[in-house]
Amino acid sequence: MVTRTISESPALAVTPSILDRIPTPEELRRLPESDLQAVADAVRADMIDSVSVTGGHLGAGLGVVELTVALHYVFDTPRDRLIWDVGHQAYPHKILTGRRDRMRTLRQGGGLSGFTKRSESEYDPFGAAHSSTSISAGLGMAVARDLQGGTNNVVAVIGDGAMSAGMAYEAMNNAGAANSRLIVVLNDNDMSIAPPTGAMSAYLARLVSGKTYRSLREIGRQLANHLPKFFHDKAVKAEEYARGFVTGGTLFEELGFYYVGPIDGHNLDHLLPVLKNVRDSETGPILVHVVTQKGKGYAPAEAAADKYHGVVPFDVVTGTQAKAKANAPAYTKVFAESLAKEAREDERIVAITAAMPSGTGLDLFGKEFPTRTFDVGIAEQHAVTFAAGLATEGLKPFCAIYSTFLQRAYDQVVHDVSIQKLPVRFALDRAGLVGADGPTHAGSFDISYLGCLPDMVIMAAGDEADLVHMVATAAAYDEGPIAFRFPRGEGVGVDMPERGIPLEIGRGRIVREGTRVALLSLGTRLAEALKAAEELEARGLSTTVADARFAKPLDEEMILRLARDHEVLITIEENSVGGFGSFVLHLLADRGMLDRGLKVRSMVLPDVYIDHDKPERMYARAGLDAQGIVARVFEILGRNAGALKARA
Repeated sequence: MVTRTISESPALAVTPSILDRIPTPEELRRLPESDLQAVADAVRADMIDSVSVTGGHLGAGLGVVELTVALHYVFDTPRDRLIWDVGHQAYPHKILTGRRDRMRTLRQGGGLSGFTKRSESEYDPFGAAHSSTSISAGLGMAVARDLQGGTNNVVAVIGDGAMSAGMAYEAMNNAGAANSRLIVVLNDNDMSIAPPTGAMSAYLARLVSGKTYRSLREIGRQLANHLPKFFHDKAVKAEEYARGFVTGGTLFEELGFYYVGPIDGHNLDHLLPVLKNVRDSETGPILVHVVTQKGKGYAPAEAAADKYHGVVPFDVVTGTQAKAKANAPAYTKVFAESLAKEAREDERIVAITAAMPSGTGLDLFGKEFPTRTFDVGIAEQHAVTFAAGLATEGLKPFCAIYSTFLQRAYDQVVHDVSIQKLPVRFALDRAGLVGADGPTHAGSFDISYLGCLPDMVIMAAGDEADLVHMVATAAAYDEGPIAFRFPRGEGVGVDMPERGIPLEIGRGRIVREGTRVALLSLGTRLAEALKAAEELEARGLSTTVADARFAKPLDEEMILRLARDHEVLITIEENSVGGFGSFVLHLLADRGMLDRGLKVRSMVLPDVYIDHDKPERMYARAGLDAQGIVARVFEILGRNAGALKARA
């Protein structure tokens, strides 16, 4: 079967009309197999057209178009459970499962999620956005099915990158021991564990997945059972290693999976018979190794180094991505450049990322310091303990992990870093609300979960210049663990220092002096606090704005002065309850300040998961923009601006 590419056939020339006849997989399964390549071509064109408008994760989805069509054709979804690991590659799945007409709302406010989501469709049996969870979830579903006497299939699709995480192997080890009927599809689109070798590879895959081979294998095992134990063990191992020599699946066999592959994930003539054999198998866990190409079928994506993993809106014909007019540098780039400056002066500085070199900016650092940059794969737990080991030997590790991903390594932060008081530096990107990726990627909890740890220092940059100083502070600090958080996106356009100057630990700053209302901000809500102060001043309320800089240790002297000298004190942070505001309230209560008539409020992220939207809309919904801050002051001191001005 010939697989066309968009580079050979422009996307707009491939008519998606066949998709009009198959709004759900049920209709897809009524088509003859000869129509499936036309379906795949239409899905690919439809996806490119949609993502060119919305932006999103393009390359991974393009790589699994044929695989997605084949899975929904062979398996009886949604009765058969189909789980997509992470969800980056789930756009073709959404197109085929009744959501095609909403694809242009992808990652937009009120629109489709960029990942699988249980509340969005019955075809999404498990929500995802963090990697390496699919096999664990699938095994849970398979065991639940067995306990309840069900007969449906459970299929987990996981990428080779996600297989670098220990959780995936923990799940496979458990699945192999449980021997439940579970199908894992390994989508190998990068490291090519064992590349397919054309017709012979496809033939072998069909052979070993078929009933005849499995029956012969079972007969051989039964015969081996009658041999003395030594010869029995040798016979079983010989069979497994012989097959592993041909197919490359020995590792998975050792974990208890029956390995099939590798097969060409873009060739439906190869995919369909193997998936049918696997579907009809009555054996325990099976792993199907499918080799695909990221960005397949769209020339600009195929040619790109990152295979268009994540894109902003782009021109379909040229592949040129739209570039926003930046008024200020991105926080991530500021961090990376600042770290490089520090590393030029201190050869003990090293940097660690968990499979996110470009997302954390460490790709820039790595170009200059390749031997001091470590990408450990999707393994945040290992990253943290690895950093702890580096710190024990006198190096200065900067562990750059998104706030939401560090949650996966919390025990290591506590046990391996905090208890031992090791000077590991945590650079927490994506603090606060992140926009299109939604609640799965929002850094909503790190101040709370780190702030309860003894001796942990926590900083939050108020602007991009402050971030430069915080990198320098972390580099200079050797007394224990230290973390600094900063958001996704651009700064506010302040003047930038040539190089950072270490801050005094636990010391904030007064940005604007007033007399009646004090706004105590932590992090990049500082700009909104300043806007709110201008509005309040215009309404007759003299307002102080303070930048805490440190959530821990607190600048107690500054906070107590604000409490003594103002009628109202409001803390503002991009974090859930239990964070900075809670620490301040504890301090004020402990010092008896709450008994003096002080009006104190904490403005935090609301106790809900906020769905994806533009960040400014998400913060407005959370009440953490200038308008929300002003409204909170009105609520405390009066119901309308007129009343406030009169009282002033």
